[in-house]
Amino acid sequence: LSILLSLLVSAHTIRSPDCGGILTPSGLKYLAEVSKPHAESVLRQDLMAPPDPSLTSQSRNQINAVKVDEFSLTLVPDTGMRLSIDVDLGITSAPSTTKEMQLSILADLHVEMNPEGNLELVTSACKPTLEELQSTEEMDSTPSGSDVDKQINVEKICLEVSKLLLFPNERLMSLAAPFPITPSCQVRYVPLAAPMYSKQGIIISLQTTFQVSGAAIPLPVSPVPFSMPEPARSSPSHLTLAFSKHFYTSLFFALEMAGAFNTTILTPLTTATLAEKITQVGSLFQEDLPVVLQAATRSSPHVVLEEGRAILKLFLTAQIGAVSPVFQSFLSVNVDVSARLHLSVTDTRMIISAAAIEDIELSLAASDVGPVLAALLEELFLPTIREEVPAQINAVLRGGVFLPHIASFTYTDVNVTVHKDYVLVPCNLQLEARTG
Repeated sequence: LSILLSLLVSAHTIRSPDCGGILTPSGLKYLAEVSKPHAESVLRQDLMAPPDPSLTSQSRNQINAVKVDEFSLTLVPDTGMRLSIDVDLGITSAPSTTKEMQLSILADLHVEMNPEGNLELVTSACKPTLEELQSTEEMDSTPSGSDVDKQINVEKICLEVSKLLLFPNERLMSLAAPFPITPSCQVRYVPLAAPMYSKQGIIISLQTTFQVSGAAIPLPVSPVPFSMPEPARSSPSHLTLAFSKHFYTSLFFALEMAGAFNTTILTPLTTATLAEKITQVGSLFQEDLPVVLQAATRSSPHVVLEEGRAILKLFLTAQIGAVSPVFQSFLSVNVDVSARLHLSVTDTRMIISAAAIEDIELSLAASDVGPVLAALLEELFLPTIREEVPAQINAVLRGGVFLPHIASFTYTDVNVTVHKDYVLVPCNLQLEARTG
């Protein structure tokens, strides 16, 4: 067993993506829009600080107005992003002297992976310029521009330029945070490398990992490496998430490892009513008892993705018996279920539910009451299993599965599309309103 586990773990360490996302130029534009008020607030704090006491009172300048006029974030294919900011400054040096100046900041940004494995926003180049727009006094009577330069700490602005955006590194780190699925099962999305930059947008590849009861589990190895499908045309959505078939199979494998599909079902039958169909049941129990079905997975679930639909194949073994006073099984039945999955997104969670049973097959695995025909098994237990198995799947997944996301942003205008072997989720970003 230890050799087998070591092989599984070593196979799992082959790092390959099973999901990812493309942040489009539209998404970058939205991030710039929502970052503009934040940037203005940060710049006000930095620029409207008390004046430098080393300057004489005659030449001291006070910045009393900071307004971000333009704030844009554009994609530079193969390189990163370009941040462009124009800031209008109102400066007074005396009661009768006011001048307006414009601070322009041009910075090149990119996201790289730090030694801890987290994505980090980095400034690779920053060029600030300062020019005068207009003044209430003649040029010779206004304080010199060099004094204004002393007031504006250009190096500090360039050092902290990434803080002007609403997705600095604390939020990027939240991308790889563990998210609960069930009380004992958690999911994480681990970035595999720094993002790539193309005309379509910023492409991030992620690998899903799962923990069950606090321990990482070795997942099945994907037979085919997954890569983000290139959109046929430029997308109007801010973001397109993509999930491989392997992502969904791994999810249900993790839930199986957590025992999420093991369930006890009370049937409408009793030992007396069952004895009318299977006579030997009557000899096992002296009193009439409710018939109970204990279901557990016998092999790993499997997910099939086809154009327009997702199918979960669940392989269960159902022990059928009665509690007298402990559970006493007299039949063991293999149950193979194919259930249609419905996929939707609420906030930042994918809601997965079993919409309908497409196919179900019962076969006798073991019996203490003699041979039982498949047709009789279906007559006795099929209605209960058909109703209760989807109910159990839905009970397990009712909270949804958190999607990769950064803190304070949620997803809107979502369209979930199932394709052969992968699922696409085009959506828009929305900054959540602060409370309190």
